[in-house]
Amino acid sequence: MSTYPDILDLIPQRPPFLFVDKIIDRSDQKITTTLKLTGNEDFFKGHFPGNPIMPGVLLQEALFQSGAALMAGRAGGGLGVVTRVQNAKFKNMVRPGDELVMDVELTESISNAHYMKGTTKVDGKTVLVIEFAVASV
Repeated sequence: MSTYPDILDLIPQRPPFLFVDKIIDRSDQKITTTLKLTGNEDFFKGHFPGNPIMPGVLLQEALFQSGAALMAGRAGGGLGVVTRVQNAKFKNMVRPGDELVMDVELTESISNAHYMKGTTKVDGKTVLVIEFAVASV
C-alpha cells in the first residue's frame, strides 16, 4: 500500500481526462508517477485504427498532471495553468498495455511561475522529454 496521497486528492482532473494513476515517489522538488494503459482508452480507437499509439499531446498532458501533483499543497498554490512548452522531444511510441513512468522536477519558481522538466519512460526507454512552465492562478 502506497504512503503517497491518492492522485485524486491532489489534482482537479478526473476520468476520462486523468493520465496519472499512481504516485511512486514525491519530494519537495521531484515526483515520479505512473499510468498503466489498458488499450481500452478512447483515444486508441481513433489514433490510429489497426496501429494504436498514444497521442503526443496526451503524453505531455500526463507530465503536466504529474507536475500539478508535485505542486499541490504549496503556499500560494491554486490551479496550475501551462504557460510554456519547449524542447519537447518524442523518442518512442506508446502502445496499448504500456506503463508510463513519469519523472517531473521543479527547476525554478519565481513568484507564481514554476519551471519544470519532465521525462516519460516505458520499459526503461525514454519516450518523451520536455520543459514546461506553469502559472498558479
